Amino acid sequence: MSLIHFFRSKIFLKQLGLAIVALIILIFIGKWYLKTTTNHGEFVTVPDLKGKTIETAKIELNDNDLVMEIQDSANFNPNYPKFSVIEQYPVAGSQVKEDRKIYLILNPSGFRKVAVPNIVRRTFRQAKPTLEALGFEVGNITYADDIGKDEVLSIKHKGQSIKAGDMLPLTSKIDLVLGNGKRSSK
Repeated sequence: MSLIHFFRSKIFLKQLGLAIVALIILIFIGKWYLKTTTNHGEFVTVPDLKGKTIETAKIELNDNDLVMEIQDSANFNPNYPKFSVIEQYPVAGSQVKEDRKIYLILNPSGFRKVAVPNIVRRTFRQAKPTLEALGFEVGNITYADDIGKDEVLSIKHKGQSIKAGDMLPLTSKIDLVLGNGKRSSK
C-alpha cells in the first residue's frame, strides 16, 4: 500500500509534471537545433556539367555551395574535349543539400594504349578480328610477293614498321602487308 500512496502523493505528481515539461522543452530545443543545422527544406539544384572543363565545373559547384569529387577517368570519348566532364552523379537538375559531393568522371587526354598483338604470319582472316577486338582499325592493305596468300608479312602504323608488343592508342589504324601467293623472284 505504501507504493500506491507514493504514486498518489503531491511530491510524486509534482516531479512527474516537471519531468514532462522538461521533456517537452528538450524536444522543442532538439527540433529547433536540427532544423537550423541541417537546413531542413532547403535544397540546391545540381548544375549540368557535361562537356565543361574541370575549372569551369569547380567554379559552378563553388557558386552553388557544392563539393567536387573527381572519380577515375573513363575511356576516352572523342565527342568531348580532353579533361572535360563526361558523367556526373547526382545528375543535372537533382535537388541536393548544400555541401553535397558531386562525383565527376573526366575525359582522359587520349585513348589508352594497347599492346599490338602478334599477327605476323597469320592469315588476314585471323588478323583482322584480332586487331578489331583490341580496338584497332585495319588501315591500308598492300601486297608483296610471298607464297602465303593473304598472310600478314609485316605491320605498319603511320608508315613506320611496328612489331608485336608495341603500345599504340586505341582506334589506331594498322596497315598490313599481305602475301600475294606468288613466289618471290630472286
